[in-house]
Amino acid sequence: MRAIHQILCGAVLTALAALPLLAQDAAAPPTAIPPASAAPATQAAAVPSATDTSTGAPAVTREDVGAWLDGFMPYALANGDIAGAVVVVVKDGQVLVQKGYGYADLATRSPVDPDATLFRPGSVSKLFTWTAVMQLVQAGKLDLDADVNQYLDFTIPARDGKPVTLRQVMTHTTGMEEQIRGLITAKQDEITPLGDALKHWTPERIHVPGATPAYSNYATALAGYIVERVAGQSFDDYVDAHLFKPLGMNHSSFRQPLAPALLQAMSKGYAKASEGEPKDYEFISLAPAGSLAATGSDMARFMIAHLQDGAFGDARILDAATAEKMHSTGQASVGPLNRMMLGFYETTVNGHRAISHGGDTQWFHSDLQLFLDDGIGLFVSMNSSGRDGATGHIRYALSRGFADRYLPGTPAKSAGVSKEDAKLHAAQLAGTYTSSRRPDSKFVSLANLLGPVKIVANEDGTISVTAAMGVGGAPKKWREVAPYLWQDTNSTDRLAADVVDGKVTRFSMEPYAPIMVFERLSTWRALSMPLLVASLAVLLLTVIAWPVSALVRRYYGVRYALTGLDARAHRLVRIGALLSLLATAAALGLVVGMLSKLEMTSPNTDGLIIAMRLFATVALPLGAGIAAWNAWHVLRARRKWLAKLWALLLALACLFLLWIGFAHHVIGFGANY
Repeated sequence: MRAIHQILCGAVLTALAALPLLAQDAAAPPTAIPPASAAPATQAAAVPSATDTSTGAPAVTREDVGAWLDGFMPYALANGDIAGAVVVVVKDGQVLVQKGYGYADLATRSPVDPDATLFRPGSVSKLFTWTAVMQLVQAGKLDLDADVNQYLDFTIPARDGKPVTLRQVMTHTTGMEEQIRGLITAKQDEITPLGDALKHWTPERIHVPGATPAYSNYATALAGYIVERVAGQSFDDYVDAHLFKPLGMNHSSFRQPLAPALLQAMSKGYAKASEGEPKDYEFISLAPAGSLAATGSDMARFMIAHLQDGAFGDARILDAATAEKMHSTGQASVGPLNRMMLGFYETTVNGHRAISHGGDTQWFHSDLQLFLDDGIGLFVSMNSSGRDGATGHIRYALSRGFADRYLPGTPAKSAGVSKEDAKLHAAQLAGTYTSSRRPDSKFVSLANLLGPVKIVANEDGTISVTAAMGVGGAPKKWREVAPYLWQDTNSTDRLAADVVDGKVTRFSMEPYAPIMVFERLSTWRALSMPLLVASLAVLLLTVIAWPVSALVRRYYGVRYALTGLDARAHRLVRIGALLSLLATAAALGLVVGMLSKLEMTSPNTDGLIIAMRLFATVALPLGAGIAAWNAWHVLRARRKWLAKLWALLLALACLFLLWIGFAHHVIGFGANY
């Protein structure tokens, strides 16, 4: 049963990582393509460089940054099995360094060109949507605190009397559950027009508005649709005219499909470089949330504009006051952790104020960091998923390594807590949690059941979190530095908890803090996964015993011992067990498959989903009814105690799976999720 649990949880946690955000584990060295540059990682520190006399750190110069990147990126890409990447660093209104590493096309060995090769920045696209919103706020055409329904041609329901506002949208606090259907497809004819995609199904608002961060692609796309309606032109046309044109971003587009000239310059996407098989171009129906394609040099222009409070040369995309408002208006998460600004994540490090946004499609993985007071921007995008979450580690190591090298700070002194309090608070925090960013009202909520987040209190007073893994694949350790505030023992990342009446209700940790929290599960919900595994094991053994016992009887010539109603109940309950097992396995398999391969979330899968749910609607109640009747009959009959015990376990297993079917919306009709 433990093996079943590990397989299911591992599959789902891996699948959830594919939804645009952060990756997990490190990789071992591959036998992959040769890097475009062979400078070893150890050479970067040996390059002669100027020194910032105020900090003792190397000065941020073209020579030093270029050498440091050449020491880091080729090894990181080869180690992570990644085909190619682009990295751009800007400073004080100028491009300091822009470099391509590896290949844009493995088949032709075309190198990455930061001026010409397009990458897919994924959710970094959202920053353009948020900038467009702020342009219209600046023009007096949008109000961040008004009910968004006044800008729409359909209605978003209120929750607790509170409407959705653009401020909630930009800080991911609308309270909306995760929406997955039609997120990414490889087929152009499956693209749904933006308005139609939004109107097809509105996610339920499962959290208190304005209070709980829960990252939402749907809400971002809603903002793009509002831009479209208020501006009186398509979102693509608006971005072209009001962002790309003034910034001179001539090699960038949200359009799907790309114009032929841009498509020709588009990097191929790969699962792993060592596999060498390019993937199809990814189409995104919720385009404002992630459909951008851009070169590294174009992204430099966007970074410079934001670092200069909206100005780029003689052009201006925001006035200074609006840019400052966008960069510094924070929505708190938990305790003192980094906040969500108006569209940007706060990622302040080493005492240097920073804002950022990450982005992932299935094959491209990106990050944009702005060190506001230092006038520095850093953008990276990779064209492969790589091995074992390598892209997440590379992005983190690149941005944090850059900050530690060039923007060091004095570690904040902490009074800490006593050993007794550390152990007490760790014990209070220990338990099972679920992410606020989750599907909740539809059948894909099964993913929450399969992949909970657990906190363990360690003997030394530290804590470990199953969702926070270090580069080596082991869980990070967090040590308490202030009451209910912990810090990673190997970095400056922090974890904080909300405590109500002496009980921890939720926690968050950096870098997740601006966009999601983790809420404690009730004891019953926390036990659901072990009970699910046990129930499936009981049903599986029952189903396997059916043909095995028949073969054994045939082999030894033994007569079937049961007769009459006993025999009928015995045969029927095996059919009931099979029905319940098949229905549950089909639902679990479909959810894991869909989240592992997002193409399966296309509208073309709707028929399969409806068929699965209809089957479950019949099979789960029928299986539970048969199992309950069988238990009632066996317990009253003159049967051995083992038969009575198994009949009871079988009935409980089928009834629990029926509850799962209702609680997780497997039973029913429809294909919205």
